[in-house]
Amino acid sequence: PPHPARPGGESGNGAATPSPAASPGPVASPGPAAGAASQVIEVQFKGLRSDFFAFNGAAPLTEREYVVVEADRGQDIGWVKRAAAARDLACGGGCDSVGERAVPLPSRRVIRRAAPADVLRLLQLRDQELEVRRRTRELAAKHRLRMKVSEAEWQWDRNKLTVYFTAEKRVDFRALVRDMARSFRTRIDLRQIGVRDEARRLGGLGRCRRELCCRSWLTSIEPVTLQLAKDQGLSLNPSQISGACGRLMNCLRYEHAVYAQARKRFPPVGRTIRTANGRENVKSWDLFEETVSLEARDGETRTIPLAQLQDERREARRAELDRN
Repeated sequence: PPHPARPGGESGNGAATPSPAASPGPVASPGPAAGAASQVIEVQFKGLRSDFFAFNGAAPLTEREYVVVEADRGQDIGWVKRAAAARDLACGGGCDSVGERAVPLPSRRVIRRAAPADVLRLLQLRDQELEVRRRTRELAAKHRLRMKVSEAEWQWDRNKLTVYFTAEKRVDFRALVRDMARSFRTRIDLRQIGVRDEARRLGGLGRCRRELCCRSWLTSIEPVTLQLAKDQGLSLNPSQISGACGRLMNCLRYEHAVYAQARKRFPPVGRTIRTANGRENVKSWDLFEETVSLEARDGETRTIPLAQLQDERREARRAELDRN
C-alpha cells in the first residue's frame, strides 16, 4: 500500500487510544455530480482485504489514492487498487447472451477522497493495534482459551474492531467478546481463520527467498495435496515441501500443470524400452536437465539426454521394422 508522510511530522507512535467521542462523525455521501462519470473502484484495506465500490465525481479517482468509503455501520479508509469507468465494464452480449447491458454498480460507494488528517488518524489506529493484540491475548489467557491472536484491525471511525485468530478447534469466545467490548468500548468482530489465511495476511518470505505467493500475487488459495508432490518427483519430507504456514506450498499446485505437460515427453519410470543398447529399464529422469537414467539387463546404468533417447528409440523401431 502507499506510505503517505504523516502530516506535520508527527510520528503517531504511542498515541493514546482516543475516546469514542473523538471518533470522526459520519459524513453524508454526496450525490452524483452533474456530468460525472461513474467508476467501479477496487479498494484495498489492511491484510489484503479488498472490496468494490461505486464512485461518482467530477475528477476520476486514480490508483493509490486514499479514499473514505461506506463500511459496516460506518466508514472506513482504504487505498485505490484499481479503477475502471463503469461504461468500460458493459457487456456486449457476451456476459450472459442477453444482449448489451451495463454492469450494475456496487451497492456501497466511495464517499470522498481522504484528507491528510484522515490518513493521519488511520496511521495512529494502526499503531494502536499492537496494544489491541497484546490486550486481547491477556484476555484470552484469562479465559483459558486455546487460540492464537494473529492480527487486529480498527475500522477508521472506531465503530468496529476486528480481531483475527487461529485455533485447532472451534472456540467459545462469547465471554471474551463481552470483556473486549467493555475494554475497547466498540463493537467486536472475532474471526477464526486458517493458517494459510494467517500467512496471507501477515506476509513473509518463502523457501525461495521471495515474498510468499499467497501474499504477493495469488488471488485465491486452492487445496494442495501430497499427490501433487509425488507427480513432480519431489521429496515427500514435509520439511522440504511445506511453506511458512506449515502446510504444503502453493507452488505445488500452480506448477503442477507445467510438470504434467512436461512429463508427457518422458517415458514412464519403470517401463522397459528398446534403445540402441537393446532393452533397458527407465530408472528416473530429470525434468530440468532433460536427461533420462537407464539400466540395462546386466545392471549397467547410463544417463543420456532426452533428445538422444528419442533418436535411439526411433532407430530401434526402424531397425525392427526392417527385420520384419
